[in-house]
Amino acid sequence: MNATVAAAALFLSLFLFSSTQTEGVSLARIGGELRCQCVNTHSKFIPPKNIQDVKLTQSGPHCQNVEVIATLKDGREVCLEPTAAWVKIIIKAILDKAQGNAH
Repeated sequence: MNATVAAAALFLSLFLFSSTQTEGVSLARIGGELRCQCVNTHSKFIPPKNIQDVKLTQSGPHCQNVEVIATLKDGREVCLEPTAAWVKIIIKAILDKAQGNAH
């Protein structure tokens, strides 16, 4: 009986872990159709050492939302919540760097 309970607990833990890992996942553009890439966004802090790249997409005809997509060092793409304080700092740094390169 204990092995069955342990197996069920492990399965439930893995299920809950995988469901939390899908939050904030970006969708690829389907068939060249322009649309929002982010279905859900992730607002919990991600340490910068785990982030490889960040892409900022302004709102426009393709999507009404500002989208911030982080590529993590393990290759996953995560949509970040643009209104989260730590994400705003990242956005400001990206925009400041872009302005610095323009001069």
